[in-house]
Amino acid sequence: MPEHQNSGIDSLGNLKGKRVLVRSDLNVPLDGSTITDDGRVRASVPTIRALADAGARVVVVAHLGRPKGEPDPAYSLGPVAERLGELLGSPVAFATDTVGESATETVEGLEDGQVAVLENVRFNPGETSKEDEIRMAFASELAKLADAFVSDGFGVVHRKQASVYDIAQLLPHAMGQLVATEIDVLRRLTVDPERPYVVVLGGSKVSDKLGVIDNLLTKADKLLIGGGMVFTFLAAQGHEVGNSLLEEDQVQVCRDYLERAGETGVEIVLPSDVVVDTEFPSGDREPQPRVVAASEIPSDGLGLDIGPESGAAFAAELADARTVFWNGPMGVFEVDAFAEGTRAVADALTRASGLTVVGGGDSAAAVRKLGFDESAFGHISTGGGASLEYLEGKELPGIAVLER
Repeated sequence: MPEHQNSGIDSLGNLKGKRVLVRSDLNVPLDGSTITDDGRVRASVPTIRALADAGARVVVVAHLGRPKGEPDPAYSLGPVAERLGELLGSPVAFATDTVGESATETVEGLEDGQVAVLENVRFNPGETSKEDEIRMAFASELAKLADAFVSDGFGVVHRKQASVYDIAQLLPHAMGQLVATEIDVLRRLTVDPERPYVVVLGGSKVSDKLGVIDNLLTKADKLLIGGGMVFTFLAAQGHEVGNSLLEEDQVQVCRDYLERAGETGVEIVLPSDVVVDTEFPSGDREPQPRVVAASEIPSDGLGLDIGPESGAAFAAELADARTVFWNGPMGVFEVDAFAEGTRAVADALTRASGLTVVGGGDSAAAVRKLGFDESAFGHISTGGGASLEYLEGKELPGIAVLER
């Protein structure tokens, strides 16, 4: 039984006829008004459906993109509300504002078991304000629309924002199914994980992963490093990296990590070969990939993926792992010529027999783009940033406020 069962929606008692404000994570990629990856919308459905089935009048709040604290049609949740209705199998009402006239009328018009989505909460500057009183004022307006609050947007629980943090101080509150599951999985990664425990880290920059590397050097058995961040590690070993992404100010940090790993018995595994081109892929030029040794990247080489030898080696390292956490692609997976390293890691995770966790963000997007069956993974997180901050050992404000 999950540790958070007693803080789930059952703890709110009889919800029939009650207005329940649900903070979901509906921040999906859009091409115009077309959703290109609805994974987060699908992940939000179980909690919303459970509340509706309990007879609640469900009011969903969420954000999309980074509008500047004012309405912007490019970031409207309208298309997302429509998709949510399709997934729920019943119409979803949509309010064209967050706490104004449309929101009030939309919520008042709900009947038991019906669902509404309010417009993007980040259209209101109070949502992301650094000032506690400004956030609380917006949260107070949201609270007028509800009798209880359910936090189910794991992708934002590391943010101290009005619809995540402040609202929980104003209403009876509970964790949604998604958030409870995410936290339970992350605790399995940090509290006595089953070994061997292998962590795969990729993505663009070492600087984005400093805290998690620092913390995992005391917890994991092996760290497999790929993606753009690997070139700073290769530079730390004294290798030339050509035109590859390099954070020169982090070279010494990487050197220190390599030394610490040797002292603590944690193995940091770097690629032995990489795929390079002379330019970053663009629509008006065919990729010209070349496989070179990681220690012999030519001066005009731009590293865009780990090589086939490294993909096979990483897969071998994952074969007998009992716990795996993966965050960040191994290369520019959006382009077929540079997707094979990411594919090799994803495929290896589907074959591993222990707990396999895909850490959200680009890793989750890669799994879907490359056509993998999501059920083949132990858990696919909806929040890359929140997952990383938890693994760094940081307190997540949106979780702490629920547990106080």
